[in-house]
Formats: sequence, structure tokens, C-alpha cells
Amino acid sequence: MKNLFTTKNIAGMAVMSALAFIVYLIEMPIFASTPASFLKLDLSNVLVMLSGFMYGPVGAIIVTVIKEAIHIPIGTTGGVGELANLIITISYAIVPSIIYCYKKGIKTVVITLFAACIIQVGVSILINKYVNFPFFTGSAPFVPTEVSNTMFDSLWIYILIFNAIKSVAISLLTIVLYKKVSYLFKKIKLQNSAKDV
Repeated sequence: MKNLFTTKNIAGMAVMSALAFIVYLIEMPIFASTPASFLKLDLSNVLVMLSGFMYGPVGAIIVTVIKEAIHIPIGTTGGVGELANLIITISYAIVPSIIYCYKKGIKTVVITLFAACIIQVGVSILINKYVNFPFFTGSAPFVPTEVSNTMFDSLWIYILIFNAIKSVAISLLTIVLYKKVSYLFKKIKLQNSAKDV
């Protein structure tokens, strides 16, 4: 833990947080002209996952918390959407970043990201059922109602497909970029060289 909070790593995580927030603002609708048009794809979690591989699970959590916190003032959910996204993102990033601390290499990256995709899909279903849909139908998070359950029942398949697409896209980009970004950050002294990525 002490090795994580070096000047280089803190600066690197700050850069990753800023980049993640910027990418967060670029959203693409996946199901336009459908009842699930509110589901929009952003690729900010690529920066979160890269941070997990470069700085470990705590680094991934820090970048996630910062990007979601910065987004709250410009969001429209009073922080509820950001809380839901925080939980889903951490559920995706935590397993690969922990395992990678102990076993590095492209095989580990591919296998753990595949597992992360499955975890994200499962967690997203639960979070939408018990947090997002109750909130957006006038109830409180974790207090589902008949209205929220009915709406969820009609849209859950969109949520499943959306999160499958999102997690796979983020995983593929992470696989392509993770060595290159780590090498760049070491070159410009934003990551400890001792952290083998």
C-alpha cells in the first residue's frame, strides 16, 4: 500500500481520473428509438481497468470514485446513477486487478476480463432492479415497487445485452492498450518502474 501512494503513482492516477471523466462525457446510444434509449455506452472504464492493472485494485477504485464524484454536479440523478455506476464499475474491475497483482501476463488479462464481463452483467441486473428502477419510478433505492418491477421486467433484457456489449468492448480495448499505456506512463514518470505490467 505504501508503494502505491508514491508521487509518480498519485500523479498517474490523477491523470487517469481526468481522462476517465473526459471519456465519460462521450456517450453513444445503443438502443436508440427503443424503450431502452436511456442506455448509453461510454468507454471510461477502459481507464479504470488500465489503472487496476497499473496500480492495483485500490488504484482502480480511486479512479472510479473520482470520476463518479466529479460527474455528480452535472448529472441528473442526485448521485444515485453515479452510485449505481460506481458499484457496477468496481464489480467489473476488482477481480482482474487483484489477480493481476499476483499473476501477470496476457493470459491472466484475458481470462480475468472474461470473468469480469460475466460479473458486470450479473451485478448490473441487480443494481438496476434494486437501485435505478425504484429511484426513477419515484421510490427510494433498494425499495422496489410494483411499478418499478413491472418496468424492469419489460427492460431487463436490454440491460443484459447493453452490459454484455459494454463490458466486452471495454475488455477488448483494455487488452489492446494495457502494455502500451503502462510503457508510456513509465516513460513520462507517472508510474513506478518496479510495477511490472
